Amino acid sequence: MSEKKVLFVCTGNTCRSPMAEGFFRKLVEEEESVQVLGSAGVAAYPGDLISKETDDLLKSKGAELAGFRSRAVDEKILSEATHVFAMTESHLDMLVGSFPAYEDKCYLVCDFIELNGEVGIDVPDPIGQGPRAYQMVAQVFGHALPALLEFIKQTDQGEEE
Repeated sequence: MSEKKVLFVCTGNTCRSPMAEGFFRKLVEEEESVQVLGSAGVAAYPGDLISKETDDLLKSKGAELAGFRSRAVDEKILSEATHVFAMTESHLDMLVGSFPAYEDKCYLVCDFIELNGEVGIDVPDPIGQGPRAYQMVAQVFGHALPALLEFIKQTDQGEEE
């Protein structure tokens, strides 16, 4: 199985994509063929800290991202990734619009699960809404990330990334 390299993308790279990164790192600890490249933002200011709520939540689940700093998505990181997962349809549109050569490796985090009767919903933005909103985002990731891992594993069967 060839190595898979995963990137998560949101807006500022301080809440949702780092949360997905932390939880996914924990999920794939035993998966030798999956490497987490990290996360980035379509409008990130490089060097920002992870949000306190995201940091607290990740720590409480044993998925801490020590030393995390935000970064903007760029061609270099996209060229390294085999799978890029955006939080929302607008993030996906921005990725594809800015980097059309990488469209075939870009997906929505929720493309592979059904939530509330829908597939491919946006991961809600918790910023400024308090701890409960972050808990709700964590619940979405609890459903979505195992499905992403299964999808990633299946991309080796008869398909070369």
